[in-house]
Order: sequence, then structure tokens, then C-alpha cells
Amino acid sequence: MTAATARTSHESPDHVLLRRLGHAGLIPFVVLALMLWLLDGEQQAFVAIALAGYGALILSFLGGVHWGLAWSLDRSVVQPTPNLRRQLLLWGVTPSLLAWPGVLMPPFAGLAWLGFMLILNYLADRTLYPRAGLQHWLTLRFRLSAVAALSCFIGAGAL
Repeated sequence: MTAATARTSHESPDHVLLRRLGHAGLIPFVVLALMLWLLDGEQQAFVAIALAGYGALILSFLGGVHWGLAWSLDRSVVQPTPNLRRQLLLWGVTPSLLAWPGVLMPPFAGLAWLGFMLILNYLADRTLYPRAGLQHWLTLRFRLSAVAALSCFIGAGAL
């Protein structure tokens, strides 16, 4: 039995699906960043806008995850701290607000901004996920955030 088989044999089908969907979500980041190096002119501008838009969309999604966590605390096996729900709700809107300027900036600056915001979002999750009993997802979150942020930085470098 391989290490990958051993790891996934203990995971529920939902966990496997979550990992696959997370990795599939990286495809637009990587493809668009690569396209920025291969195209120029008007095509490059369109791809830069597409990458910035996708980055902002993903940051908004990541914020929304925190709202879901806040709503599910009543059914959680984790004993939440008194302020956890409030912190999850407040942080839940923050990634969208921080991503918005990245879409409005010139593409090279906007992509760099979004890359930093993806890193910031991961750092916030390193604090909030364990408090919500989700520390086991941090390895996947790190990998996804690292590739997404790196794609934004690589894309910015092409402009």
C-alpha cells in the first residue's frame, strides 16, 4: 500500500472530494499565470484581469467559509471560546474587502496585492481553524494558498 493510498483509505469520501476540488481550484491560477508569460498586449491585459478577478473571488470564498464555521459552532464538538463566533463573522467579511482593491489596482500591483492577501488569509486561518477544531485542514490550506499566492506573484512578474 502506498503512502497516498494509506492516507486516503482513512479519509471519508467527502474529505477526498474536498481535496480534489481544492486542487482543481488551483488550475485557473496556474494556467492564467503561465498565460501572462506567453501572451502580450491586449490578450495579456485580459488574462491579467481574469487572474485578478479569480484571486478576489477565491478570497471572498475563503471569507465565506468563516461565516459557515460561525453558524456551525452550535453543532460543533469543539467548545468555542466566547469571542470565536464574533471573530469568525468579522474575519469572514475581511478577505472580500481586502481583495477589492486588488481588482481596482493596475494589474501588476493588483496581482501582487492579491498574493499578499492570500498569505494573510492563510495566517488568519492558522489562528482561527484550530480554535474551530479544523487544524487538520491547515496542511491543505497551506498548499492551496502557497500555489495561489505564488501564481499571483508570478503573474505580476510577467507584467
